[in-house]
Amino acid sequence: MNHLAIAPVLIPLLTGILLLLGTGRPLVIQRSISFLSIVAQLAVATALILGTVGGDITVYALGNWAPPFGIVLVVDRLSALMVFTAAVLAFFSLWYAVRDNDKPADSLHSVVHFLLMGVNGAFLTGDLFNLFVFFEVLLIASYTLLLHGGGAARIKSGLHYVLLNLAGSSLFLLAAAILYSVTGTLNMADMAVKVANASPAQAPLLTAGALLLLVVFGLKAAMVPMYFWLPRAYASASAPVAAMFCIMTKIGLYAIIRVYTLIFGAEAGALANIAQPFLWPLALVTLALGATGALAARELRLQIAYLVIVSVGTLLAGIALNNTAALSATLYYLVHSTWICGALFLLADLIVRQRGATADRIITGPAVRQAVKLGGLFFIASAAIIGMPPLSGFIGKLMMLSAAESEQQTFWLWAILLLASFVMITALSRSGSTIFWRTENRVAKADKADRGALLAVICMLSLALFLSLAGDPVVRFTQALAKQTMTPALYIDAVLSHEPVSRAHAPGAQHD
Repeated sequence: MNHLAIAPVLIPLLTGILLLLGTGRPLVIQRSISFLSIVAQLAVATALILGTVGGDITVYALGNWAPPFGIVLVVDRLSALMVFTAAVLAFFSLWYAVRDNDKPADSLHSVVHFLLMGVNGAFLTGDLFNLFVFFEVLLIASYTLLLHGGGAARIKSGLHYVLLNLAGSSLFLLAAAILYSVTGTLNMADMAVKVANASPAQAPLLTAGALLLLVVFGLKAAMVPMYFWLPRAYASASAPVAAMFCIMTKIGLYAIIRVYTLIFGAEAGALANIAQPFLWPLALVTLALGATGALAARELRLQIAYLVIVSVGTLLAGIALNNTAALSATLYYLVHSTWICGALFLLADLIVRQRGATADRIITGPAVRQAVKLGGLFFIASAAIIGMPPLSGFIGKLMMLSAAESEQQTFWLWAILLLASFVMITALSRSGSTIFWRTENRVAKADKADRGALLAVICMLSLALFLSLAGDPVVRFTQALAKQTMTPALYIDAVLSHEPVSRAHAPGAQHD
């Protein structure tokens, strides 16, 4: 049994407890523990993703209870990639946070690690109810993080965020109860088998459960019409928190991919591909409204929040295409958009700190003290998120556009995705020119950007270039990942054929 599979859950859990007990201790101690932990998590995530290169699926049965009766964690290419993406984002977010964005008594570091525990658990769990449990863990942590730093705007947006997610959690429990009442199991692999063999009499309840889950995951992913909680929540959060939140929508997208390829995928009998008729139009509308919001935004951080919604719409469109090439492009673009949107939130904070009372409003204001440096980074970040060549966003979008199969899909995807990209160019051009060129003849009284924080942003933005330069091996990995994910029998066989470690073969067992 590979105990490394549980490390992404245990390490942040233990770190969070240790940091919580040490609240109020010297900040250097808190920072050291937090940063050492995230380095360890990044190393574990790297080991997990390298371990899946050959196509192996690792099943970890907690308490040595064999599935489907016990709780299992499953490490395949998809879950390993998601854990790695979250670890990289958390590494740079905490790097930025320790550059004077944290305080001794605010518990930022401990709550971030509790959030990571929930995020990693959601990616690794093979059980539908434990997916709900890990959702709740990360949501509780996110409620606290959203209020980090205080302020009326954060409290107001936090209230909306909490209420909507409480409603989503209630629907999740209802959906899980419906599916359990029909299938008698919560193990996702076992449920996939039961759904595929369901009788016509069971189909209505299974359909209700499947569509309720789509509503829940759509809320988590910020899919239209359930996206309105995101812009203000992300725009009002502190910079490292907003950057970390870029992984939150991807958890909803991951759940859609996992559940609607495994349980309600092509081999689900009468319920096969039940989500696809809904995903396609909702994806295109999400993409269009996200771009419209970015164009209409009058605050830089709010504009970036709408760019997150644009990425959600783009990713949903790739999922809705429902083929291996599209899923490969989707996952490549998912990694790109998560890291670059995170970098944009951090960069926006550096810009805001040098604009005085004007803050992040996209209006004429005092000149930014480091206009050339920050303006250059803003240009690179904008090119990356728009998808300009040769950066990774261009590769991801090109792969996705090439994956459309029918004429109708090709027409609508090309039209809306390219139009949205044009709108994003217009929006970000307006923001950049207003902030860096159309300025007053004075410079706001502000310190230069902290070198460490600036370096964190530069390194995050360089990931877009790295994904381009390493495009061939990364794309080959996402292609293999998509093929594995679109073949649910591989996951089902790995989980249901898993044998518990026998007493005779357990470490330390006595032999005759």
